[in-house]
Amino acid sequence: MIFTYLMNKKTIFRIISVAFSILIWQTVSMIVNADFLFASPIAVSKRLVTLLFEPDFSITVLFSFLRISLGFLLAFVFGILFSLISGYSSFFEYLLWPFVISVKSVPIASFIILCLIWLDFNILTVVISMLIAFPVIYSNVLQGIKSTDKGLIELSDLYNVPFNRRLLYIYIPTIKPFLLSSCNVAIGMAWKAGVAAEVIGVIKGSIGGKLYDAKIYFQNADLLAWTVVIILISVLSEKIFLKILKFFFTRLELK
Repeated sequence: MIFTYLMNKKTIFRIISVAFSILIWQTVSMIVNADFLFASPIAVSKRLVTLLFEPDFSITVLFSFLRISLGFLLAFVFGILFSLISGYSSFFEYLLWPFVISVKSVPIASFIILCLIWLDFNILTVVISMLIAFPVIYSNVLQGIKSTDKGLIELSDLYNVPFNRRLLYIYIPTIKPFLLSSCNVAIGMAWKAGVAAEVIGVIKGSIGGKLYDAKIYFQNADLLAWTVVIILISVLSEKIFLKILKFFFTRLELK
C-alpha cells in the first residue's frame, strides 16, 4: 500500500520538481558564495533543525497560526454568508462590489499601514488575513450560487420545497467545487497577508517578527528557514481544512 502510494506518478513528479528546485537553489548559493546574502539548502536545513529545538519556536508558530487561522475562518464564515445574501439580493451584491474590488486591487501593504493607524497590534494579523481571504471565498461561492440550475429552482418553487432542503440538495452540491477551490487559494493568501502584516507591523513574538529580525541582522539562513516553516504550516493547514470540509460534504450527501 505504502509502496503503491510512493510509486504514484503525481508523487514522483512532485519529488522530482522539489529536487530540481533544491538543485537550482544550491547552484545559485554556490555562485553567490556568501551565506549572509543567499544561504545554501544545507545551511538552511541546519538552521531549521536548531529552530525546532529553540524554546520559543512553538510559541512563535502558535502565535501566528492562531491569528491567521482566525482571520481565515472569519473570512470563510462571512464569505459564505454574504455570498448567500448577494445571491438572493442584487442590491446587496452591488453594495459590496466597491469593497470587494478595492480589496482585490489595492496592495496588501496599503491595508496593513491603514490598519496600523486604526487597530491594536494584537488584532492586526486577524483583520488583514480576513480582508485578503474574504473576496476569494465570497466571489467564488457567489459564482457557484449564480451557476445553480434555474430549472431546479423553478421546480422547487412550484412544489414549495422548504429552504433547508433546497440548500441541502440544490445549492450545496453546486457551490461545493467553488468553495473547495476558493479555500485552496484563500488559505495560502491568508498566510501571505498575515505574515506580511506581522513583518510591516514588527509584531514581536510572531513569525513575521522573526523574519524582520533576520532581515535587520542579515541572517539569511534564519530568513529562509522561517520561510520554509511558513510554507509547511500553510500547506498543512490547507490539507487539513480541505479534508475536514470534504468530510462535512460527504456527511451531508449521506443524509
